[in-house]
Amino acid sequence: MAEAGAFGQVGLRQAGSVAARIKRWASLAAIAFLAACQVVPKGPPKTVETPVEDPTGPALPTDTARHRIALLVPLTGTNAGVGESIANAANLAVLDTGGKTIRLTTYDTALGATAAAQKAVADGNKLILGPLLAEDVRAVSAVGRAARVPLISFSNDVSVAGNGTYLMGFVPTQSVDRIVSYARSRGINNFAGLVPVGLYGQRASAAFLRAVEASGGRMVAMQSFDRTPGAIATAVTKLGTASGYEAVLIADSGRVSMQVAPQVKRRTPAVRILGTELWNTEPALAQNSAMNGAWFASVSDSLYRQLGNKYRTRFGKGPYRLASLGYDAVLLTNKIAANWRVGTTFPVAALQDPGGFTGIDGAFRFGRDGIAERALEVQ
Repeated sequence: MAEAGAFGQVGLRQAGSVAARIKRWASLAAIAFLAACQVVPKGPPKTVETPVEDPTGPALPTDTARHRIALLVPLTGTNAGVGESIANAANLAVLDTGGKTIRLTTYDTALGATAAAQKAVADGNKLILGPLLAEDVRAVSAVGRAARVPLISFSNDVSVAGNGTYLMGFVPTQSVDRIVSYARSRGINNFAGLVPVGLYGQRASAAFLRAVEASGGRMVAMQSFDRTPGAIATAVTKLGTASGYEAVLIADSGRVSMQVAPQVKRRTPAVRILGTELWNTEPALAQNSAMNGAWFASVSDSLYRQLGNKYRTRFGKGPYRLASLGYDAVLLTNKIAANWRVGTTFPVAALQDPGGFTGIDGAFRFGRDGIAERALEVQ
């Protein structure tokens, strides 16, 4: 089941019917994406040939007809698979939109994020898409601010947003707010939580506490674990000593949640399992019997499935789920480029368009804090 999420929770109630607006945005995104599908060149799968820049190499030739845009992602090292997916999807978006307004050049942050940013700026790029990792965002944003080149990052770490840095990543706070609101609307009053040790767990638990309190619910218990089997079992046992909770949020990946949920269900069979946006990256979730009846909030997958099919046809393998961020970042840039004179500074004010943007992951807009506020659905 899926229920469309609403921007109403972040201050757009005055704009009329939320449901109608989300439906209209989704329809526009679908039309744009399907229309774009018509212009992808046919042929055998191959990697899109976008220059991957060596920070020590010569500067790129001047392009007076197109906006020069830099894409900073890891193409080597531990996160190379995710970075490659984002880069390939971004290049698909360039092809889908005709490539007449922007020239996209990819720089490998695994070779050094600061050096990659400096090379991107030296090459004349007026906007940086990326990086992926929060520590790289911090390094790159300093270079970008000095050159008046803004960043649209793929990180979900809200601490790096602002002052010329915008976040497209899926932020746990919004997902937690949405799933708690949905659960409350279905008559659930009492909540418990299981969260991993670490930064994500800290932020998810803080968001969970705030969301439950703001919705008029009651937090019964909260336990943390370090993802080892023994720690998970201990946390579930301690949680089981509490009583009266009707739903348990497992604020971790789908893979970990599939290990935790059966243990929770054995102790409290009638409890409702809740999850976050992290579940959307786990394809096996729907086939796992322990997850039957669970709810989680994330972006819609309807257009992403079409992107995945296109990606497999062209590259011979499936993308990582975050590939959609690369595609949507190019769609956003292409929209702004229609009213942006080549060679001039990127019009940052255009990112604050109250009407927002649409893409593979649905409707979104940037708040004053630089964080993408998304229309989420409950699945």
